[in-house]
Amino acid sequence: MKEKNMTKNTKITLSIVGVIAFLVIAIGGWYIMAQNSLRVSQQNVDQQWSNVEVQLQRRADLTPQLVGAVKGNMKNEQKIFGNIADARKQYDSANTPTDKVKASDNLNKQTQVLINAVHENYPQLASSANVTSLMTQIEGSENRISQTRRDYNDSVTAYNRKVVSFPSSIVASNAGMKTKPFFQAAPTASEAPKVDLGN
Repeated sequence: MKEKNMTKNTKITLSIVGVIAFLVIAIGGWYIMAQNSLRVSQQNVDQQWSNVEVQLQRRADLTPQLVGAVKGNMKNEQKIFGNIADARKQYDSANTPTDKVKASDNLNKQTQVLINAVHENYPQLASSANVTSLMTQIEGSENRISQTRRDYNDSVTAYNRKVVSFPSSIVASNAGMKTKPFFQAAPTASEAPKVDLGN
């Protein structure tokens, strides 16, 4: 009788151990999958930000070329050229994504002032093949930046949802993962740049 009870107790113990082992493996497997999913999403955000930086850098590189192409013919716009040079330095020294976006917005604003000045005051210069090509490339850069900004924000949305949604938020919290900021246009982006031809 004792032997039957021991066998029955052993079976119950083994069953309990089996259930616990199954739960530990299932929870551990889920945890690893959730962490991997978060890491993949985080890598996707980083990759998309890299794509944004490539386009921001392309525009930043084209701006001095445009300045060089028009500077000799625009004698009264030294203030515009100085503002562009300052904005370019600010962009080059920006380190964080937030600082890069702010500096890029400022560089874009100053470049638009230059483009408007060329169109409004130097129509013969605006029709020059070199200047037209550079302005077209800068406009193309704006389109690429808009697309990569959308792609980046889509990636951030997907990642942030995982970081804040239960139960993956537990994994994110344990791994020190936080939500990422969106790439937003500057509050002044909707305002037309002012052309000041004073020195």
